[in-house]
Amino acid sequence: MTREEAWVLVTEETSSGNLLKHMLAVEAVMRAYARKFGEDEETWGLAGLLHDIDYERHPSQEAGHPFVGADLLRRHGVPEPICRAVLSHADYSGVARESRMERALYAADELSGFVIAVALVRPSRALADVDVPAVKKKMKDKAFARGVRREDIIRSAEELGVPLDEHIGFVIGALRDVASQLGLDGQSA
Repeated sequence: MTREEAWVLVTEETSSGNLLKHMLAVEAVMRAYARKFGEDEETWGLAGLLHDIDYERHPSQEAGHPFVGADLLRRHGVPEPICRAVLSHADYSGVARESRMERALYAADELSGFVIAVALVRPSRALADVDVPAVKKKMKDKAFARGVRREDIIRSAEELGVPLDEHIGFVIGALRDVASQLGLDGQSA
């Protein structure tokens, strides 16, 4: 599956602009980590782009996420390593994170959403104004982005083998590269 084919499939399955932006954000982080680790950028990027393909219609374990998505991807001929990564990004799936790509997807997913939330509360609404101390400060504020489990962010960095501060900084940098696509370049503030 090419990136263009994946994008068509994602937009057929997802109408929520925020969810589309989330998948683009995770794709950007995955591509950046693939470059850092010397891995295949297209494969890792597809895993990031496709990881929540079923989330709009199946937003919970009870509703079938990410199992419905992995089945959909298999029917479209997506390679099994990507399907495994999609499954493994949910702790409850029973699919252990074994590959570096699987661990990177888990690490990119929660933190990218959290970093975006931090940017959205900045007066500028710009990723350029987000840094590691700002993210760590918001992580301590349990009322902020209440649905994001801080322990998952910390554990995911450990599983990936990247110190937390370095992981946060890396994700911020990767997201800055796509800030305009995410509407977080400060232009609409």
